[in-house]
Parts: sequence; C-alpha cells; structure tokens
Amino acid sequence: MQIRRCAVLFVEPREDLDVDWAALFSGRGAIGATVQWIALAPHLGEEVAVDAAELAALGGISLTLWQDRVACESQFGARPVGRLLELGLLLSDAPEGAALRERDEVLRSQHWRPLSATIHMFSRWADMRVDKGMQFPSFEELVDNYGTPPGPTIDRRGDGQTIVLPQPERARLDDTLFQRYTGRNFDQQAVLPLATASRLLQRAFGSQGEREMAPDAYVLKKLSPSAGGLHPTEVYVLAQRVQGIAPGLYHYQPVRHALEPLQEMAPAETEELALRMVADQDWFQPAPMLVVLVTRVERNFWKYRNHAKAYRAVLLDAGHLSQTFYLLATEAGMPAFVTAAVNEIDIERALGLDPLKDMVVAVCGCGPASGAQNTVELRYEE
Repeated sequence: MQIRRCAVLFVEPREDLDVDWAALFSGRGAIGATVQWIALAPHLGEEVAVDAAELAALGGISLTLWQDRVACESQFGARPVGRLLELGLLLSDAPEGAALRERDEVLRSQHWRPLSATIHMFSRWADMRVDKGMQFPSFEELVDNYGTPPGPTIDRRGDGQTIVLPQPERARLDDTLFQRYTGRNFDQQAVLPLATASRLLQRAFGSQGEREMAPDAYVLKKLSPSAGGLHPTEVYVLAQRVQGIAPGLYHYQPVRHALEPLQEMAPAETEELALRMVADQDWFQPAPMLVVLVTRVERNFWKYRNHAKAYRAVLLDAGHLSQTFYLLATEAGMPAFVTAAVNEIDIERALGLDPLKDMVVAVCGCGPASGAQNTVELRYEE
C-alpha cells in the first residue's frame, strides 16, 4: 500500500487551563495547563486531535510523493500511521481509502491557497440559531458589556494642517444614494412584481455582453467589477413571494437571463429555509426574494492559482454585486440587505454544493418595507 499526507494541513496548539488539586493542597501553584494539538485539514472540514507521535508522522510523510506504508510504519510506528489513515490526514491508494482520497484530490484540483482554504472551510456555520449561540446584542448592551467603542473615525494630524474640501453639488445619483439603507422591517405579505425582480437580477447579476479573449476562453461584461474580469460569482434565488414564480429555489443563468428551477417548495418551507439561511436573523427572513452569492472557485483560481490575494478578490466580487443590487432595489423604492452571518453548510446542502468548489459568501435580499419600525434601521435623514 502506498500512502501520502493530505494536500493542506495546519496544526494548532491549544491550551486548556484547569485546577491542579494536588498542587493546591501542597501549597504550590493551583493552575495547570494542558496542550492539545488540533489538525485542521480543509478536505475533512472538521477538527481532529492528534498526539505527539502522530504529529511527528505528519511532519515526516510527503504530501506529494506516494510512499510505502510499511516503510513509514517502520519509521513512525504502526499505531500513529494507522490512526492517521483512519482520520483521513494520511491517504492511501487502497480501495477502502477512495472516498477520502477523492476529497483530497478535489481540493488539490481547485488550486486553493492553503490558508484561504482552511479559513473558508473552518469558518462555515451549520444550524446556527439564537438558541444555539448566535447573539444579536444592541448597541446599548455592547456598551454595557465592553465599554464605548473606538471612535467612528480618526485624525492623523493634530496641528490643524488640513485641506477642507468644497461640498459636492447635488447630482442625479444622489437621490438614490441618500435613499439607500439596509431594510430590517419587510412587509411580510408583499409580493415582488415579476418585472421588478427581472430588472434586479439582470442589472445586478446578468450578462451585458460576452467576449472571447482566447480560443474557447470567454468573459462576461457585467455592471459590477470583478478580478480579472472572471465574474466567478453564481447567483441562487430563494423565491418566497415573487409574482408568477412558484416558491422555491432557483439558479439564475446570467447569459440567458433565466431562472433554472432547482426545488419547488411550500411557502412554509421557504420561510423556514430563509430563516435558516440567515442564521435566525428574523428581520431578514420576510423579504420576498433572497439571493445567495456563491463563488465558483475553479473559475477564479484558474487564473489566480494558489494566489495570496485570490480569497480577498472573491469577497470583493460579492461586495460589488451586493451594492449594485442595493442601488437597484433603492431605485425600485425598496430597502435591501446583505449579510455574511449565514449558515453556509445548510445552504450547501439545500443547493447541492461542494464547499471545496462552491464558496457560499453572502445572502442578500429586498422587498417592500412594512412601514413599521420593529427593528432599528439606520436611514439618512435630512
């Protein structure tokens, strides 16, 4: 049997403090510390504790070259090698190791930067709710707990040497900019007109043109910027109350400007899924249309292979798209929202996505306001 180490692996030493009762009663220091080594491997997506012998084996077995298992066991011991194979931190060419080996191959084929892959896989949530640890404290509660926050801005010169700029004149875009705000009080009965939904999707996420940059290498023109012109962000729609569209999940096809049905759902099911998507932020759940922004990493990393800035680029990509969506919603007389506090794992399961290939970044949405102020909204006031 041939074995090798998984493609990406980080090991974190964690220290737990506890009371050393024997030391306490003997008059010595009462606090003891225990260090545990935690292995973080993106292809597994879950933390694994390893001991010193296993750590030595991981440090000595190649991640690229296949090596004979017997030789590795002779050098590092049969028990550490055997357990690491069971955990999936070591991989084998044996049939019983095929599933873990294939997950590792998927990670290798996407050209992730190792740190980015680890951050992505180990920052995802599943089933995060208020009753399971998600907290949304008010500003007053935050100040009570932590004191006043750092100031909203800073001055870099204390000697008064500043250049005061002239106030800008009012321009056409200002009417939209000053009306834009994050909605937290959506009308729970309102239906989004189909024409409005169509304009929002086409102008925010749709293709405005296609260009062949090299043989069989195409890029799309959209109304938001994208690193390298690649536009790797895919858009999935949870339609709750959109005129003429059955409630359920859809994929938005930006070239054909079409919704591809994925799963039809009852209204109660869309409400439950929407709440799960936005991690129990119930002020976002009633929006008649929610949009999930998902990066197809192979599209971005095709150019930016193992690149230190590629992860930032895909996050910026989603930010650009969400703010174009905000402006279009405001133009239509509606508030919008975008949130990164989402249950990525639940969204992946609902949409059938592989997190090593498809990176859920954020959820945005929009809809008519209710007119009530049950949850605080920060709006511009003249």
